[in-house]
Amino acid sequence: MVHSVELLFDLDTEAVIRRAWDDLRAAGIVAQPPAARPHATLCVAQQIDEAVVPALAGVDGRFPFRARLGATLVFGRSAGVLARLVVPSADLLDLHAEVCALAAPYLRPGPMPHTEPGDWTPHVTLARRIPPDRLARALGIAGRPAEISATATRLRLWNGDTRTEILLG
Repeated sequence: MVHSVELLFDLDTEAVIRRAWDDLRAAGIVAQPPAARPHATLCVAQQIDEAVVPALAGVDGRFPFRARLGATLVFGRSAGVLARLVVPSADLLDLHAEVCALAAPYLRPGPMPHTEPGDWTPHVTLARRIPPDRLARALGIAGRPAEISATATRLRLWNGDTRTEILLG
């Protein structure tokens, strides 16, 4: 599994995303598990040393800030990943660049390229492995509401091996 530094949202935004997950599951589409937490991944590596936590303490002053979840996205080809775009505002892009720079010394063996500044697509994952014959239905569900007004509230360090989080800030 991987480790990641992730952006978390306010409870109202989490509730909207969880409702989408529930609606997708009710339609027979494999959504994120109920125990998952809505987030946008900022950086990912095979392993992130927990010493990153004090290194990221300086970004606490950036929170909270307004964010928007916009268009529905599909990553992949045959069995896609369904997500909602986190509209890339100046606040979000600045936070991402700072987190990536501060976390870099703690990422082993290094960052996964798709999360580096300039190659990152900020998003919240809704479902994975959607077969082509269910994609239209999934898009219809995932696109409601058309835009979600959110508040970015804090960061977390996610350990995918142990499935544990450390909340920052």
